[in-house]
Amino acid sequence: MKAKPIFYTMGAFLFILGLTMLIPLACALFYGEADGWSFLMSIGITSGTGGVLYLTFRQRSQRIVLSHREGFLIVSAGWILAAFFGGLPYWIHGTLPSLTDAYFETISGFTTTGATVINKIEGLPHGILLWRSMTQWLGGMGIIILSVAVLPFLGVGGRQLFKAEVPGPLKDKLEPRIAETARSLWMVYVIITIVGFIFLLFGGMSVFDAVNHIFCTMATGGFSTKDTSVAWFNSAYIEGVLVVFMIIAGMNFTLHYKLLTGDFKTFGRDSEARFFLGTILVATLLITLDLRLNLVADLARAFRYAIFQVSSIITTTGFTTENFAKWPAFSQIVLLLLMFVGGSAGSTGGAIKCVRILLVLKQGYRELYRLIHPHAVVQVKLGQETIPPDVMKNVLGFFVLYLCIAIVATLAMSSLGLDMITAFASVATTLGNVGPGLGLYHPATTYSEAPAVGKWILSFCMLAGRLEIYTVLVLLTPEFWKK
Repeated sequence: MKAKPIFYTMGAFLFILGLTMLIPLACALFYGEADGWSFLMSIGITSGTGGVLYLTFRQRSQRIVLSHREGFLIVSAGWILAAFFGGLPYWIHGTLPSLTDAYFETISGFTTTGATVINKIEGLPHGILLWRSMTQWLGGMGIIILSVAVLPFLGVGGRQLFKAEVPGPLKDKLEPRIAETARSLWMVYVIITIVGFIFLLFGGMSVFDAVNHIFCTMATGGFSTKDTSVAWFNSAYIEGVLVVFMIIAGMNFTLHYKLLTGDFKTFGRDSEARFFLGTILVATLLITLDLRLNLVADLARAFRYAIFQVSSIITTTGFTTENFAKWPAFSQIVLLLLMFVGGSAGSTGGAIKCVRILLVLKQGYRELYRLIHPHAVVQVKLGQETIPPDVMKNVLGFFVLYLCIAIVATLAMSSLGLDMITAFASVATTLGNVGPGLGLYHPATTYSEAPAVGKWILSFCMLAGRLEIYTVLVLLTPEFWKK
């Protein structure tokens, strides 16, 4: 690997990251609150560091082409550094005096996990709240994707960054050039965000609350400006709007792009979309029935609770209207399983992803069929497309690695004195980028009381989950660092 392209690219990335803090700085100045200085200092440190790296390691004579190993390293390092520098406003302002807590909050934001260590959200300055939501919105489509859209102008090839960042086993290019693809994705992302913002305004939300909540909805992140999350608004209309846009954000953005360009047939033929929507429907009906029989007297209210929480969990958003830790065990188990399922590939959601679940189910059926017809040649298909064996190996390998990380991290958390439910749920919700869990860290509490070592373990889970396991774990193999 070549050091110069890595430092040069990271310098450009940090410089851009610092510039994004100008928005919460402007917000702080507008409201006349004291957090403006924290953003001003953070911009200077972040963009200053990035500028020094960019100017020191830039190469004028030729266009920089990144290898696949350099792409993996830049993406992983980019998220790690984003969490460090992005946490500076919290630390400088004093919102989170501990660097561990500041890092945890920021990595939770950029990975769109939504796990928080802040106990009193409503008392925070507007600039801090906006930056908190912006970390999720930027992380939702991927800071690296944003950089890929901009870095070509700086002479950096983005193909390897795109391959390392875009989630899912099947990466669907929309345009001939990677930079054009990234810009197309961001265009769709911004358009849907604006539409969602307008709908929330119609529901009576203030401009500030609407901006923050649509940012975190499109990112499937779940940070809120209220201590009780969406429950604070007590509005069926707002919950309905958020359900629709959480589901939109949990679907493959390639489908949204094609819909916007007039291709309506692709959506109906997409197997993953049907599986995703079908899972939401079945889980909602099951939980509605369970709540109606065991907790809620009103069927309509049971359905309202169920559809919102199912949509929030499967898309890994993490908004809450009810403390589901108090729900019947059956409903809790269904939600826990949805934490592992996640949204569609190519969405802003986390976890395993519906396409992988669907492919594993098809592979399982294929093996059962071959037991009955041992000489039959049966191929795994997704719609009309035959899935190559190397993709299936990638999917099965992902499953194994995902479960291994979940098991090891759960053991590590339990060794810190946490009970089994808390340890397992905290890992499931951070590895799946969901946010609220069960046990001690349920929707009505935060992770502020978690052990410091536990916060770093969960931070690793968030990063690994957001970057699809392979991108992070490949850095831990000795072969990666060999020439």
